[in-house]
Amino acid sequence: MKKQLRQRGGGGGGAVVYGTTRTRSDLFESLPDEIVIVILCKLNSTASSPADFVAVLLTCKRLKKLGLHPLVLSNAGSGAVAVRAKNWSDEAHRFLKLCVNAGNKEAYYTLGMIRFYCLQNRGSGASLMAKAAIKSHAPALYSLALIQFNGSGGKKNDKDLRAAVALCARAAYLGHVDALRELGHCLQDGYGVRKDVEEGRRLLVQSNACELASVLRAFNTTPSHRPDLIESNGSPCRYGSGLPENKLHPANRFLIEWFGLRGCGVPGPGLRLCSDGWCGRPETRRNEFRRCSGCGMVNYCSRGCQAHDWRVHHKIECAPMEEWNHAIDGVDEEEQLTDDRTVEIDEIESDEPLDSSL
Repeated sequence: MKKQLRQRGGGGGGAVVYGTTRTRSDLFESLPDEIVIVILCKLNSTASSPADFVAVLLTCKRLKKLGLHPLVLSNAGSGAVAVRAKNWSDEAHRFLKLCVNAGNKEAYYTLGMIRFYCLQNRGSGASLMAKAAIKSHAPALYSLALIQFNGSGGKKNDKDLRAAVALCARAAYLGHVDALRELGHCLQDGYGVRKDVEEGRRLLVQSNACELASVLRAFNTTPSHRPDLIESNGSPCRYGSGLPENKLHPANRFLIEWFGLRGCGVPGPGLRLCSDGWCGRPETRRNEFRRCSGCGMVNYCSRGCQAHDWRVHHKIECAPMEEWNHAIDGVDEEEQLTDDRTVEIDEIESDEPLDSSL
């Protein structure tokens, strides 16, 4: 800013102060695009919601341009692509497709689940999940395994148990607890793989230990901010009754909200949702999911969902506690550790309509 020359009077003479021209510098504009892109990649990978990323784009024209760079979109985390069902629109779909075109594996999986289960575009959805699986995305590998186990999107004869076990093994290797549990049951029962009871039980115990460790870790890190992990007496919650909320993948949350908003939780005539409140997967054909053989009132898409729902509340709902206490009196300690105290589930063989009383 240019200052005018001014004269300070005083008697017959005065001192003249000569002004200087000051230029206002903008450090942000001087940063190279490469540095700004690296910063945006870090921010996008840790964003908790798409709104956080959009807020950055609306800051200025330069950030809007660089924020849509393929490198930034490819590094978006699960939170940045966590579109909510109530906000689903053409713009949200277009944003996910931009991330998909950039090669983002979280967008591959999220949009794949939405297309496969919600939009009923089975081929495109499975293809997107397969692309995420190629990038070693554990939830995508597990979801593809469940599709193969259940024959989702096709007929009952379309099941491929060997492929499902292989996908589960890969997801378990990457640390997916439910895949580890599913693999343990397959080995224990000889389902799609050669029977190995000892190895199956070892994997089941390992999956329980991993899940318990995640609950204790969440309780020990932020106990004062996690009332859902604390009992009324101040002690940690019972195992399985307060799993950390951040373990619910945005894709599963979208499915839960989608079918909750449309059709009162019913995916279609004669079809049911998985009874585990943390899953959201619907049946793609009648009698696709397996039901609890104890009460016949609930259906599950997998052993992982059954085990979680059993520990949370179905253990009490399935039968009177007196019957369960009597039933487990003769069970040895090793069996109690490995079978999660769950009832066996059998697939409904007939293709007749489901009984409305179940």
